[in-house]
Amino acid sequence: MTLQGQSKLDTLVPVRGFCISAPGPADVKDFLSFIKKELIPRKVNVLVLRVEYRYEYESHPELRSENPLTKEDVKKIVKVCKEGNIRIVPQVNLLGHQSWAGTIGNLLKVYPQFDENPEVAMPADYKWPNDDGLYCKSYCPLHPEVHGVVFDIMDEIVEVFEADAFHAGMDEVFYIGNDKCPRCGGRDKAELFAGEVTKIRNHLALKNRELWIWGDRLIDGKTTGMGMWEASLNNTHRAIDMIPKDVVINDWHYVKAGPSAAYFAMKGFKVVSCPWRYGNVAKAQLQYNLLYRENSNPEVGGKFEGMMQTIWTDARTFMDQYYGKISSANERGRDQVECFKELFDEIVKIK
Repeated sequence: MTLQGQSKLDTLVPVRGFCISAPGPADVKDFLSFIKKELIPRKVNVLVLRVEYRYEYESHPELRSENPLTKEDVKKIVKVCKEGNIRIVPQVNLLGHQSWAGTIGNLLKVYPQFDENPEVAMPADYKWPNDDGLYCKSYCPLHPEVHGVVFDIMDEIVEVFEADAFHAGMDEVFYIGNDKCPRCGGRDKAELFAGEVTKIRNHLALKNRELWIWGDRLIDGKTTGMGMWEASLNNTHRAIDMIPKDVVINDWHYVKAGPSAAYFAMKGFKVVSCPWRYGNVAKAQLQYNLLYRENSNPEVGGKFEGMMQTIWTDARTFMDQYYGKISSANERGRDQVECFKELFDEIVKIK
């Protein structure tokens, strides 16, 4: 049964999302065209843009990446999305993902004192696995100055995108509660993770804004067999019972469509299922969402918010692969394009 004024699609799949890196300034025009020609006709209504430090921040210009988006660029994206009834949720990775491969991200490059594991040097030739267990650096959630910086960034990017929600990332946090950290050493990793989620959520709530995060750190990787990537093996999973229930969980699983969305919903969270490369997995996740909604009590059924296609190349590469302008020999690129098409072909069938 649909609510008055809502279509069946809006009722059954309220979130129809697309997550991608924000385009560079030179690609904004093509990205606007992609939104108009591809996202809007496919009924996409949420655009998660991974902006990070690729914006001309005024609050902390020292953190800007090279060739950042301007305010004018952002307003063009905002305008097109408003016209297409697309809600923008900007993302800046908080806590984890403060480095990638052998490169330190802007936050720790400018403020090295925020590093949770400063004793781990960035390698000249990054390989995984490694003796340091280094995947990505994290900032120290208990450093007394870190939130003064990241909250400025968070507030500014939400304001410029005229958004009512912010995505903090917070996935794949392997460095947390370092025993050598003078603040975090010996503390419960679940409490540290929950404390950081809660602190970010509470800051956003001051202006009635919503927090979105990836859900992997809230799943027990051992009990579920999901392991250290799609779930947690460093005891952060107990944080699920310590964080506010209005945090929106983005539940990413790329190879199998398991029942984790139901787990989050049963815990009281709104949950969005997130595929990447395989169309059959994406369609199975969609069917699970519809099945759970139909067969659950309203208190739980209403927590299944829908779907979000994730894209893990830059916007330029994705658009070129999508339109066949470059080779799709890269298996990841080809799969994510086809997955997007297959998922939204199924979604638009819901009338």
